[in-house]
Amino acid sequence: MGKARRKDKEASTPCPDDPKLYLEEAVLERKLPDVDLRVLVDLPAGLDYNEWLASHTIAFFDHINLVYGTISEFCTMSGCPDMTGPGLRTYLWFDDKGKKTRVAAPQYIDYVMTFTQKTISDESIFPTKYANEFPSSFESIVRKILRLLFHVLAHLYHCHFREVVLLNLHAHLNCVFAHLTLFNHRFQLIEPKETDILHDLEVALRVHADCHRPAAGAGAATSDDATGADEAAATAAGAEEETGADANEDGDAATPPAPASASGPGSAAQGDAGAGARDALLSDLTLAPAPAPAPPPAPAPDAQQVA
Repeated sequence: MGKARRKDKEASTPCPDDPKLYLEEAVLERKLPDVDLRVLVDLPAGLDYNEWLASHTIAFFDHINLVYGTISEFCTMSGCPDMTGPGLRTYLWFDDKGKKTRVAAPQYIDYVMTFTQKTISDESIFPTKYANEFPSSFESIVRKILRLLFHVLAHLYHCHFREVVLLNLHAHLNCVFAHLTLFNHRFQLIEPKETDILHDLEVALRVHADCHRPAAGAGAATSDDATGADEAAATAAGAEEETGADANEDGDAATPPAPASASGPGSAAQGDAGAGARDALLSDLTLAPAPAPAPPPAPAPDAQQVA
């Protein structure tokens, strides 16, 4: 059995370190593009901070787990022998004795999802009943969960974005990434050394007001520019009403470009060009058949720490 697994690993093709598909202009779109996610991550007045962290953490887990589930058959022990992300990043799991363990991506992600599901279902950590309180270590637990979920996002973008695009789920994945990025930017829950590997995607998606993508041409601003200007205007209008965790936000938004008109032949031509570019990109991609299923991963250890 050991020899067979070793041969299978040697014959596998690791995740490619080629030009990043997720930065292609044709797939830089996200679901609900007109929604200002920055408004959605601000702590509402009168709401408990831990309640806000809990609701977002559960939402991130649900969405990332769902997206990964759609491509899980392509994330196999042989195809993804290591848990990797962009920039040659490799994630190691720590066992209960603090020993670093190198595991395949599907096993690592199974550990992440099992740990997260167990944690958010624990009434003593994520209370749902009246009069039950959050533990004093709740924020540190949330930090760990979000860090682990970010590792899963990084692996999806690095190794499986091709399958995500072919399933037409890239806009959903980009929206989840933008939401998590803004939430982290608002409350500083994940260390920069973890998130830096996808900073280029933050810029490309214009997640922050001061992240500008190059214009599509020398003419009128693109629809993304108009969206960025509208978001910045909405944020400025609501700045006086923000309370609570405002002190956690860092950086000032740069002045957005002037919005372009959404009507007329120019915008229609841009829309046709964008659809054509996406179709051309999709035509170059092929969805390889899923490899034969590997043996189920070992049960998740009691370890609670990862690199």
